[in-house]
This record gives sequence, C-alpha cells and structure tokens, in this order.
Amino acid sequence: MGAVWRRVVGRAQRSGEQLSGHHNLNHVVRLTAEEARALGRPKDSQVMVRQRRKDAVPVVIRTWRDEREVLEALRGHERPVPQCLAQFEHVGIHSYLEGTPLASICRNGKPVDPLLIQAFAELLAGMAGVPEDSLPPRPEHWPRDGDSRGFLRMLITQAEDQIRLPNWPEFGGLFVALGVPENALPLYQLCAPKLTPRPFQLLHGDLHRGNVIVTHDGDPLLLLVDWELATYGDPLHDLAVHLVRMQYPSEQQADVIEQWRKAMSSSGRPLAAEGLDSDLQHYIDFEHAQSVYPDVIRAVGSLGESFSQSDLEQAAAEVHRALSVAQNPLRLRNVLEPSAIEPLLYRWRVARDGRHRGKVFSRFIHWQQDARLPLPADFGAEDVEEALWAEGVAPASHVFKGTAHLGTFVDVRGFGRVMVRRKVGTHQPIEPRVLDEHDVLRAIEESGAAVSVPRVLALGSSDLKDQFTIQSYAGHPRDRGGPQHPEHGLLPGEVVDLVDQLCCLAQLRVPAQDMEGLSFYPWLCKQLCRMVGDLAPPAKDLAGRLGLPDEDELEKRLLRHRVEWRTYGLLHGDLNPWNLVRREDRIGLTLIDWEMAMMGDPLYDLVRHIHLTPTTREVRARMYARWSLQMPEEEYIRGWERDIAVYAGLEVVRSAYVDLDRLVTGSGLDAPNVRRAVGSYTTTLRKALAWLKMPAGSARAANPYLALALPHA
Repeated sequence: MGAVWRRVVGRAQRSGEQLSGHHNLNHVVRLTAEEARALGRPKDSQVMVRQRRKDAVPVVIRTWRDEREVLEALRGHERPVPQCLAQFEHVGIHSYLEGTPLASICRNGKPVDPLLIQAFAELLAGMAGVPEDSLPPRPEHWPRDGDSRGFLRMLITQAEDQIRLPNWPEFGGLFVALGVPENALPLYQLCAPKLTPRPFQLLHGDLHRGNVIVTHDGDPLLLLVDWELATYGDPLHDLAVHLVRMQYPSEQQADVIEQWRKAMSSSGRPLAAEGLDSDLQHYIDFEHAQSVYPDVIRAVGSLGESFSQSDLEQAAAEVHRALSVAQNPLRLRNVLEPSAIEPLLYRWRVARDGRHRGKVFSRFIHWQQDARLPLPADFGAEDVEEALWAEGVAPASHVFKGTAHLGTFVDVRGFGRVMVRRKVGTHQPIEPRVLDEHDVLRAIEESGAAVSVPRVLALGSSDLKDQFTIQSYAGHPRDRGGPQHPEHGLLPGEVVDLVDQLCCLAQLRVPAQDMEGLSFYPWLCKQLCRMVGDLAPPAKDLAGRLGLPDEDELEKRLLRHRVEWRTYGLLHGDLNPWNLVRREDRIGLTLIDWEMAMMGDPLYDLVRHIHLTPTTREVRARMYARWSLQMPEEEYIRGWERDIAVYAGLEVVRSAYVDLDRLVTGSGLDAPNVRRAVGSYTTTLRKALAWLKMPAGSARAANPYLALALPHA
C-alpha cells in the first residue's frame, strides 16, 4: 500500500492536472488498475491528490487540523463528499467527485443562476443534519450551543492567534505603515456586539465558487469539496462567508439572503434565521476584518522578483480595497489611497527580496540624492542604502505613524541607529510650513547651540519618487519600542531643560524666512485666516454651523488684540509631547519634527507648548518664571506677561479649526497627539467661541458629533 501511495503522489506531482488553491496543491490523477485495486476504487477512476503548500503563509482559521476526520463525519450524509483514501503527513489522496467547478462556469462577480442560489441555500441548511457527536472534538473553551456572541468573539480570537500573530514578525511593519495597528483585532473583540442566540451546526467555512462542484447529471445539482476550514457554530457565519467570498453582484445579494431564510425555515430550523436582519452585517464585518491580513499578504506576495508598474498598481488597488472594507470593524483611522500604498509595497518587496537572496544592498536599493543636502563625512551612500533596505523589512515595533510622517528606526552597521522619515498619504497638512526642516536642523547643528536635536544625515527620493529624510535616532540606542515621550507631562528636570533650550533657540536665525518689517502676531493671524479659507468645504460648512466665523470675520476679531514687539528668534512651532524625546544620558529632552519651524516671537513657542502639553498651574508658573530670567536681553521678553493670554487664546482658536478638519477628513487620527486633541474637542470649541466673543449658538455648538449627524439644512 505504501509503495502504491508513493507512486500515485509522485505521478501527481510530475504530470497530474493541477487545480488552483491558496492552501493546497490539488492534482487530479487517473489510477492504473493496480492502484485502483489497492485504494479500493473502480477501475480507471480518478483521484484528487491534495498536498499542503510548503510556501503557504498561515492566513486561515482552522478549527480542526485533520480534514479527514470531518470527511468521515460526513460519510453517509445525504450528499456525497470526497472520501479520504490515504493520508501521510500533509499529503492526502481523496476520491474524485465528477463535475465541473462553478468557478470554471461562472467567474467571480458574475450573476449566478437562481436555481444555483436556491441549491446553495439548501446546502447550507442541510448541514444542520450532521449530528454534533459525529464531529471531531472541538478545542477547549468553545462557546456553548446558541451563544452567538461568544462564537463571534471566539472567531476574532482565532483570527488573532492563527493569522495575525504568526505573520506579524514578517509583515507587521508593513501593516503598521498601512495604518493597521498591532491591537486592531483585540480592540475589535472588546467591542463585539450582542447577537441573537441561534442553534449551532456544522459550517463549511469556505464556500466560494472554487469549492462548489456542478454535477454532470444534476442529481444532486451541487456538491461541496475542500472541508479543511469547516467549523461548528452560528449558521449565520457560513452565510456571511458565502456572501463575501462568492462575490455576488449587488443585485443578487438580497435574493441569496431570502433563499437562505426560506431554506432554514423549510428544513425545520426557523430559529437559525432569528435576528438575521440585524446580525448578518456583524459577521460580514468580521469576514472583512480578518480578511485584511491574508488579502494584504497575498497582494504583496503577488509581486515576484520582477514586476511591472501595472502589477504594482493592481496589488495596491487590492490592498486599498481590503483596507476600505475593514475600516469600520477594525476602526482604521485613515485608509491610504492606492498611490500612497504603492511605494510601501514596493519598498517591502524589494527589501525582502534582497534579504532572502543575500544581495549587496546597492544592487537593489535605488535612490537619488537631493542636491540641497550633501552627505556628511561619516554617513555615506552605502549607509543610506543600508538604512533604506532595513526600512523595508523593519518589524512593526520600529515603525511609527504621525500626523504627516511615517518614521522607521533602523540600525546601520558602523554608524548606529537612525530614523528614516517619509511623508505619509496624500493629504496635505493644513497648517503652514514656512521653513525646510533640513535647513533648520543643519543651522542648529552648525551653530553649536545647546539645543538637542537630531542630525539630518540624508535627503533624497526613492525609485517611485517618494521623498525621504534620514536623521540620527533621538532616543536611546537600546530602545526596543521606540523613543520615549513625556505624554503625561514633563518631569521637573525636563521642565528646566526645555525652557533653557527655548532660550538658546531664541538667539538663532534661519535666513530662509524673511520676517524683516513684519509684525509677528498679525502675520500669525493672517496665516491662520488663510488656513481657515483653505479648509475643505465639508469642514468649512460644519465650522459655520458650530458658530465659528469665516476667515474674514475671524481676522477682524483676532486683530482686535495687540502684542508687544520682541526680538525674533527660531521657533519649533509644534512642541507637543510626541515631538519631545526623553534622553537617557541625562535628564533632558531632544526636540524632533521641525516641519512647523518658523522665525518669530519666542514667547509664542512656550505658550503653544503649554497649550499642547498637560501642565499644572504650578509647572506653568515655573516655566514662565525661568524663561523670563534666562533670556539674555530685555528685547526678548518686553511685556511678555500681558501677552500670554493673547497667544493662549489664539491657540485655542487654531485648535478649534484644525481639530475640526481632522474630525471631518480623518487626517492624522493615527497620531496620539491628534487623538488626544480631538477627544476634547467640545471643550476646545466652547473656549474658542468664548475668546472670540461670538454670539451664543444653538445646542449644536456644544457637540460637534451631533452637528455631523444632523442633515445639512
């Protein structure tokens, strides 16, 4: 028997007709007379040789590891199923069911004949007839019969354990870059909805067109194959899987659901359809949520060692589709457009190929240096190439998404740890950018000032023309989870260090921004009003309905205030806690992300920091006191105490517009500082309206989410 088995398998691998499959290699082989006798099959019959793919990544949920046990439980059932004739390790020989796969007759997205839809419904309902005690034992902690919510929660747990976790070491960095956080599934499970109890039954678990055989004689009309993903639970789950994976045209969806309802009722299982209208979408949501992992992995895997731009565009479109349908259940903040997904897939694919083939970095990493920034003596072109290669295969713990940048920290041999920063997405930041970050960082470095900032090492663009910056790493070189930020407030020593650095910055100049003859506060107000004028129409409309003025009225109200003229210096412009990195060599902070740097009144930088960072009244008083004492000359601090309230009010108003735009567009919601800001928007709005002395608005002004839900009038 063993020799016959090996001969059949060997012949299948050499010349058998191969059928496509994500998880298995399936070969149809016609048996010789000797093989047929040994396997107990009729003379001249065919068998299916199923071999688990060695290169298959774990992207499916399995309740039972041995498909043979499920097929044994189905023997004698009303419909024929394949019989396992022989099995060894990951190879099995199954009897062959005569017929034609539905996928060969009717491709995905095409309408299905109404008779077949009715037959599908009867198939799903008929599986209730398989006795529970004939099935293999289920894993421990299986939900009790009828606990539909427990079954959904268990499915989410299985997706986490069997799909996400095994793939995270290799693909986690890519998923984080795409906006899928590490805790997406656990958070989804915590919010699992209450479901109507339904009696459990055997489920096929993978009912798509490729697993359905249309028989030649039509009796029965359909047969099911490939039972390796079968499970036992809420029958509504099988309907949801069937709806999603069959890819019915939208106009047929309602008919499929109604036929299923009728089949359950006519088979004596009306309770199986209880709560159908309210609960089906929850199972469809789960199918979309768990599918984001295999769909992304398969899409990037479709890009071989060489691929065309068309291949890349197709893969990016598939990833965009998977992210879009998973956005609601996984609460993904902002789905990237295909054009922004393409460079992520490209970098991951190229870097991964280089890692597995052991190529020299420079042979497959292509980049173009920006002439505005020469490379320093201690960080050459090969170092850039190594950093870009490492970026492509970095683990999830090394990848961070901010409001406008994707940051990845990597280790470069002979140099140390660096941070690779790239623009993320296509949404343009609404707040003004007046200085180039690399100019600012080089100016600080060359000044020798006692200000702790990253070194800017390289500036350039990759193959797909997406720009990158490489900077020195701001945290401790042994950090495993990335830089540490004072998100809950500054320590006493950090308060002193930050104020002292701001005083040093005040004495620096970056000539790229000409502020000659300009008054800083009016200039700042005009920048804010210009930003308000450029808001997207939905955000602008909602701002008006919440009581916020348009750009013209805003300018009038802002310019009612005056501030004292003070000597200008270099400002960071966005000192929120996540732009401050705790240092390990001493008590102090490194200032990162200089995208919003500008020349202006030093007092503004301190006031804006206090607006963006949790501080007690005592800490604020100490910061202002030290700042006024450490400034070198009177011209930097003249009249500062009177002007704090003006800048503080301006920042509240700015936040009212900026955070509203983020709520409407979803831009930047991945970043923790943005999530914190929009979470307190009601308070921000109330303070802004009060400072602007706007007329009392309607009840809508108290809750922006209410205004978003109301119809436009």
